[in-house]
Amino acid sequence: MHCIRVVIADRHPIVRQGLADVLGTERDFRLVACCGDGPSCIEAIRLFVPEIAIVDLPDIGGSEILAVTRAEKLRTRLVFFTGYIHDSDIASLASGGAYSVISKDIEPKLLLQILRQVASNHRLAPPTPYELEPAQETTKAKATHAPLTDRERQIMRLVSEGLPNKEIARRLNVTDGTIKVHLHHIFQKLEVSNRTVLATLAISQIHELDAPQEDRREASFEASPGTRSTVADKIRSVRNR
Repeated sequence: MHCIRVVIADRHPIVRQGLADVLGTERDFRLVACCGDGPSCIEAIRLFVPEIAIVDLPDIGGSEILAVTRAEKLRTRLVFFTGYIHDSDIASLASGGAYSVISKDIEPKLLLQILRQVASNHRLAPPTPYELEPAQETTKAKATHAPLTDRERQIMRLVSEGLPNKEIARRLNVTDGTIKVHLHHIFQKLEVSNRTVLATLAISQIHELDAPQEDRREASFEASPGTRSTVADKIRSVRNR
């Protein structure tokens, strides 16, 4: 089995341990280094060339790490792990080649799914500061929605792969305008307002999207209230050990 090699960079030992615990539950991830600052993260990336580096913002210095990986043509994909980010930082990270920005309140299962997407070279657009608030819009979409058609589920799946409308239209042999109409209907049905939230929801429900409509029960898009936990919860549990 191919293992996705990961470097974690965060100045807080509790955060590093919490992320390590989440990754340690999965056989397809291998943690190769935990770093407490930017220079040691850069050194680890140069040494191990992992598929993914999870980097804390703003403490570690994401822009500098992006600049190094781009200048030295390192294959490591950078994922930023934070609670809040300014608009100017989003523009800088996106232009620098960031693959995703993830909220520290994300559920562990969804974090792992996003990391697998990134390891497969799917770039997930960095969200706005509003979208980094604890999954309010995604949770709303999970709670109630009108059933999606098979075509809408196809489009939702392709959006989760980071494809633009033009490429989705090419794959489905339709016009760009048709894709825009479908997306408008999807946004209305799921009560979401942008592609980033839609992609996050799609990744969390990937198996339902793959199933043909006649072979599946209507998906609820709802997490079990008693079992839902976040990476922040995992970090808190480490603190209480």
